[in-house]
Amino acid sequence: MCGIFGAVSLSGAPLKHPDCIPAMAAALAHRGPDGERIVGHERARLGARRLAIMDLTTGDQPFQSPDGSIWMVCNGEIYNARELRHEGARAGYPFRSTGDIETIVPLYTRFGADSVSRLEGMFGLAVWDDAQRRLVLARDRAGEKPLFWTDVAGELRFASEIQALLVFPDQPRRVNHVAASLYAALGYVPAPHTMFSGISKLPQAHLMIADRAGVTVRRYWDPAAAATHPSRLEGPDGPAVLRTALLHAVERELMSDVPVGVFTSGGLDSSLLAAAAARVMAGEKIHTYSVKFTEPGYDESPHAEAVTHSIRTIHHVVTADDSALEHAFDHVTNSLAEPVGDPALLPTYLLADAARRDVKVVLSGEGADELFGGYPTYLGHKAAGLFQRLPGRRLIRRVVDRLPSSTGKVTFEFLLKQFVAAAELPSLERHLTWFGALGPGARAADTVPDVASLLTGFPHGDPLNRIMWLDFLTYLPDNLLVKVDRGTMLASIEARAPYLDREVMELALPASSAVKVRRLTTKAILKEAARDLVPAAVIRRRKRGLSVPVARWLNTGLRALADRHLGAPRLYRDAPTARLLAEHRSGQRNNARKLWPILMAELWADRWSVDV
Repeated sequence: MCGIFGAVSLSGAPLKHPDCIPAMAAALAHRGPDGERIVGHERARLGARRLAIMDLTTGDQPFQSPDGSIWMVCNGEIYNARELRHEGARAGYPFRSTGDIETIVPLYTRFGADSVSRLEGMFGLAVWDDAQRRLVLARDRAGEKPLFWTDVAGELRFASEIQALLVFPDQPRRVNHVAASLYAALGYVPAPHTMFSGISKLPQAHLMIADRAGVTVRRYWDPAAAATHPSRLEGPDGPAVLRTALLHAVERELMSDVPVGVFTSGGLDSSLLAAAAARVMAGEKIHTYSVKFTEPGYDESPHAEAVTHSIRTIHHVVTADDSALEHAFDHVTNSLAEPVGDPALLPTYLLADAARRDVKVVLSGEGADELFGGYPTYLGHKAAGLFQRLPGRRLIRRVVDRLPSSTGKVTFEFLLKQFVAAAELPSLERHLTWFGALGPGARAADTVPDVASLLTGFPHGDPLNRIMWLDFLTYLPDNLLVKVDRGTMLASIEARAPYLDREVMELALPASSAVKVRRLTTKAILKEAARDLVPAAVIRRRKRGLSVPVARWLNTGLRALADRHLGAPRLYRDAPTARLLAEHRSGQRNNARKLWPILMAELWADRWSVDV
C-alpha cells in the first residue's frame, strides 16, 4: 500500500518540471510514511511513498524488470500474488522481493496491458514501458484504490490523489462545471470527472494506455457481462454459496505481515466481517473499532461492543465528540484537494487515527448495501408504487410536510418527508432526490440524462435492480470508497473491503432483487448467510448507518462558517443555499443532507484557489 505518482513525456522531450516530482511525493506522504523512492530519467520519472504491509524488508517500490525497460508502481494489494509468483518463477523471472506487488512486472512482460485482467485485488497501478515509450494506468474492478491523471501539452502526469498533481506550476485550477453540476445533484463526482477541469479520474475496472499515438481508456472487466451469468444465489443453496465465498474473501484479504483490525458498527455487514475474521484467524487476537457519538440518538457503540463480546475481539471505542469532530473537519478540509460530501468521512478518519496505534490494515463493510440491497431507499421504491395509487395524496403530503422538524439521526419524520417529496417522480429522479444532495434539478438540466447513461448495458429489466446497479457504479466507487480510502490513508492505514472481492461481486450482480429485498427485509440473502456466524439480534436490527450530527452542528459550532459560505456561495451562486439554510435554522426542515456537500465544495474552492 502506498501513494504513487509520476510524469512521463509522450513526445520524447525532457520533462518540463522534474523538480516537481519530489513535491508530488511530499504531497502523498500520509499515504506512505515508511519510505520514498523515485526512478527515471529526463523523459520519465515515477515513484512511490510506501506504507509497509507486505514484505517489510524487500518490498520497496518502484519495481523494475531485470533489463531496466519496465518500471512499475502500485497502490494496493494483489490477493492472487502467490499463484502469479509461481508462474513468474517457472518462467525464470528473478524476483528481488518476497511480497505481492512485484508479481505484476513479469506478468506485464508476458502479456502487456492485458495482464491487468489477471490481477485479483485492490489496486491503482502504473507501468512505464521505456522501450515502447508507453504508460499504462489501471484501477481495480470495484474502485477501492484511486488514480488521477492529467495531460499538459503532451506530458502525462498521474497520482493517487489530486493534490500531488497541483504541485506543478502549469496545472490549471479551473472548476469543471459538468462535474460541479453532478456534484450538486449527487453529493459526489462520478468518474471520469473531477472538480478540476483537465484532471480526470480513471474509472474503476478500466485501464489507460498512453503513447505517441494518443491516449485510450477501456474496460478490462465488465460488470454488465457478469450480471448476465446465471444466478447461483436463487436456489435453496444460495445462502451457503454466498457464505463460502465471503469466508474465502475475508481469508484472502487478511493477507498481511502486520496486524489487522475491523471497523465495526454493530450492524450486519461489519459484524459478519469480524466473525469471519475470527473464524479464519482462530486463536489470534483481532482488534475491532467502533465510534461513540456523544449526541443523543446517534451513538450505536453499545451494539458494536455487544457483538465483539460474542466474537471475543480486542475492542476499542473511539469518542467522536464536538472537539474530535472539529479536529477531523479541519484536517480533512485542509488536506484533500477534492470535496468529499459524505460527513461520515470525519468519524472514519477518527477511527483510523485511533486504529493506527495497533494495526496497519482494517477490514470495512463497503459494498454490501449496493450488492445485496441494504438501503431503506430500496424499500421506499417498492412502497412508491403503492403510494401512487392512494387517494388524497396531496393532503397526505401537506400533513407530513407540517410535522415538526428534528435534527436527530435518520428520524421517522425525516424519512417520511423524504418519501412523500419524491414518491410520485420517475424512479431515477426519485432515487436522486432521496439519495443525492440538492437533487436532479440542482443546477443542470442534463443531470438526469448524464446519470441515466450509466445504466446503458445493464441486462436486467428489474427496476429495483437497476437502482442498485446505479449505486454500485457511482455511489459506491465515487462516494463511499472515496470516504474510506481518504479517511484511512490520512491516518496512514489501509482499508480493505471483502464484499468487493471479485467472486462475491460476480455472485451478487446476476441475482434478482427479490433475492436481496424480500417484502420489508433488506439484504435478505446476506442475513441468511450470516446465521450462526453473528447473533440473531444483529440480523434483526434496523440499518442505521454511520451518521454525523451535522444538522445541529450547522446551527452551532459551524454556524459562522455556514453563514459565510452558504449565505453567499461563490461556486454555487445560483443554488438556493440561503433559503435552505434559513429553513434549517428556523427548524422548518432538516436540510443538512443538502447543505453539507455544498459547504464542503465551497471550502474546497477557497482552500485550493479554484477559478470558478
